[in-house]
Amino acid sequence: MVDDSKPNFDLTILMPCLNEAGTIQACIVKAQKFLLSSGIIGEILIADNGSTDGSQEIALSLGARVIDIPLKGYGSALWGGISNALGKYIIMGDADDSYDFSELSLFWDQLQKGSDLVMGNRFKGGIKPGAMPILHKYLGNPILSFLGQIFFHSPVHDFHCGLRGFKKETILDLNLQTTGMEFASEMVIKATLKKIQISEVPTILYPDGRSRSPHLRTWQDGWRHLRFLLMYSPNWLFLYPGMFLALLGICINIWLLPGQQKIGSITFDINTLLIGSFLILLGFQSITFSLFTRVFAINEGLLPHDDYIFRQIEKMSLEHGIMIGLLLVVAGACEIIFALLYWESLSFGPLNPSVSMRIAIPGTILLTVGIQTILSSFLISILSLKRKSA
Repeated sequence: MVDDSKPNFDLTILMPCLNEAGTIQACIVKAQKFLLSSGIIGEILIADNGSTDGSQEIALSLGARVIDIPLKGYGSALWGGISNALGKYIIMGDADDSYDFSELSLFWDQLQKGSDLVMGNRFKGGIKPGAMPILHKYLGNPILSFLGQIFFHSPVHDFHCGLRGFKKETILDLNLQTTGMEFASEMVIKATLKKIQISEVPTILYPDGRSRSPHLRTWQDGWRHLRFLLMYSPNWLFLYPGMFLALLGICINIWLLPGQQKIGSITFDINTLLIGSFLILLGFQSITFSLFTRVFAINEGLLPHDDYIFRQIEKMSLEHGIMIGLLLVVAGACEIIFALLYWESLSFGPLNPSVSMRIAIPGTILLTVGIQTILSSFLISILSLKRKSA
């Protein structure tokens, strides 16, 4: 049994593999060249994800170690490889010959200087003609990397570079969960959120040497990465849009509650007031969703523990939430009662909507937000329950 606390090797060069018979030999030979020239005691590990073209036999004949990863997916192959690596450090890269495994010295140097994660940057190192589709080069990768920097304050400028090095134990501690292409983004996001030391080095991307089409699907995988970035950032997905909508709705209500307003020849009245009230409800729901999502993601290990969030939840106990909700419900009920009294004053006859709706709409909003506050407080308390670890 291998004791990972005392690695047998200084470095594991890890390659996920799925039918790479045409290129895997070149990748292994280059990796062996690097280990030999650098004097690093290391291994070459192939995490095979179900190849049927003889990739495993080629790798074994060249002296690489091959492990079988039955669960399909890029992330599954890499996580299985990382878990089984015998090196203290790991440098991983695709087995399609798009990266030169004989040129890993920049990664190794940064690891030795204390970096926990060293990312390749293809835009600084150079992208050879034909190595990256135009959509990926000028749209997909730059935009997704930019969003990653905005959402998470990440120092990484090339989120999806497949060549990267890291300390094995540090990455294992991230408890990565995804099994597909999102694995690359999850590693960077969690590393950033945990504030481990990240550095970048220039990396050259070459056209891959495969005769078959790549596994990557432009639009499907691009959407999966974008969706993943949003799901890992409840603030940008729910909180900030919710705050904007709620604030816009409140401003509209304050503007129109005294009476109709005109801008030029356009008259704004109760119809606009109703839309503003809808924005308040939508914004409130989005804000509470951000809290639900963050607490759930932390409890499930998808996001690192946030002491600040849980301190605020402890301060705002279930009882506090219920009390605030009840106050809003009472205020809303009073508005509704006032609307009924106004109707009674008219002997329950026809109403002037411009007047009656200015009473009924705020009451309905207060009543609805109050009930949602009470229900949300219960849900947050359920999500925040401390559970015994399995």
